Amino acid sequence: MRGIARLAQELGISTGTVSRALNGKPDVNEATRRRVLEAAQRLGYAPNQAARSLAQGMTRSVGFMIELSEETATSTDYFFMGVFDGVQHVLAEHGLDLLVLPCASSQDHYTYLERFVSRSAVDGMILAATRKVDRRIDLLQSAKIPFVTLGRSDTGSGYSWIDLDFEGAVTTAMDRLVERGHRRIAVTVPHGEANFGTIFKQAYQDNLARHGIDFDPDLVFVTRRTEDVGDGIVDTMFAMSEPPTAVLLIYEVTAIGVYRRLRALGLEPGRDFAVVGFRDEPTVRFLTPAMTCFHLSLHDLGMSLANALLAQIPSLMHRHSQGIMQYLAPMTLVPGESDACGPAAAERLLASGLITSS
Repeated sequence: MRGIARLAQELGISTGTVSRALNGKPDVNEATRRRVLEAAQRLGYAPNQAARSLAQGMTRSVGFMIELSEETATSTDYFFMGVFDGVQHVLAEHGLDLLVLPCASSQDHYTYLERFVSRSAVDGMILAATRKVDRRIDLLQSAKIPFVTLGRSDTGSGYSWIDLDFEGAVTTAMDRLVERGHRRIAVTVPHGEANFGTIFKQAYQDNLARHGIDFDPDLVFVTRRTEDVGDGIVDTMFAMSEPPTAVLLIYEVTAIGVYRRLRALGLEPGRDFAVVGFRDEPTVRFLTPAMTCFHLSLHDLGMSLANALLAQIPSLMHRHSQGIMQYLAPMTLVPGESDACGPAAAERLLASGLITSS
């Protein structure tokens, strides 16, 4: 006896109802759908997914495109693993698979995505590392493929995006440092084309202006995500005629190098020089003194991305709030001791000539 017919006989309902329940059709109530799914699992029923996808015009898969680099390939940061967990949590409820699509740094990101679009390989797409001008958005809109971006872009309009609240975090950090008396505040921004770097830098400049502090481009350091970068930043800062007394780091791992080099110079983070990080990733949670930074729920971020995408997929729209979602994921301050000092300690040491970069 065929699988659907056996399920129908077992449950005492029609084969049509069983089929609609298995395929997630909206005209089957949840109690019946649950009975069908439980019976299918109990009886070991596994539909031919290829035939089912062809009949439905769906792949039952969602793509998540990320970009690889030497830094991300060797990184201990679990940012995307946390986000994937939240996405998969939502997709699993609908029998959907998450396909992670890693684009190597040597590949053109547009051409890479175009291959998957031309194959109709997924029912929807999540894009990370958006650029200020991002042709991938135009591609997906033209192909009428449901998508949501992790990050903002100036390209296109009327699509869903979710981004981190960079502006809110920078404002909180800058207010905290200025309140402690700092006027020379350095910042690190990411190397590469990702738009979040532009947003982070602009938020820094906007907050300087709000506090009546002149912008000094020499206090902006373009960095990669490595701890060794921190050593070089400290040396460059203290070689300036008017060094900064605080730094705001976009990559927390840089703080390892900053702490290390400060101590090599006889200085203590948080006592002689203020350090604020962006996100409380595991790499730096055990630094001493504890680093002031911001918390973000990666699981919630992933769930929001998945829900924003599923709201655009026709067969699932009835279960999700419809419409375009544009949302800033909140960042919560995690106060530490790395920025406890005001500028006086660093300025006193600088004036005495005790600090050298040699």
